[in-house]
Amino acid sequence: MMNGQEIFQPFFAMMLLTFAVWVYMYIRRTSYLVGERVDLRKVDTPAKMDLNVPPDINIPAYALKNLFELPVIFYALCLYLYLTSAVDAFYLVAAWIFVAGRLLHVVIYCAYNKVMHRFVTYFSSALVLWVMVLRAAVAAFTGAET
Repeated sequence: MMNGQEIFQPFFAMMLLTFAVWVYMYIRRTSYLVGERVDLRKVDTPAKMDLNVPPDINIPAYALKNLFELPVIFYALCLYLYLTSAVDAFYLVAAWIFVAGRLLHVVIYCAYNKVMHRFVTYFSSALVLWVMVLRAAVAAFTGAET
């Protein structure tokens, strides 16, 4: 029997993924900037960073930005589901699929960056999230249980 708190497992897994990408980004950038002795005034804005640092060093930053797009909706939905006692097996499985998709997207982005592979994982995980949102919205508007 679920008490709803199970939704916080994928919720925190998503946060930990974001943390891991953030750490990876700083390791990559710091290693490059120190190793190449880059004048920090040349990278003091995102636009300058893009101009003065190779794309493969900046890719983790782009991946991190992605983790502040759809996952924000995921976090809000998880909280909503918990607060309304709507967490069920469907939502829990879907939440883990969303997190797995985001993880796969990050790995593809940071490891070999093939756009079509990234697109498929991004789109698939987004579709799972939107199904979750639509299911919750229908229940909220109709008063039906999910």
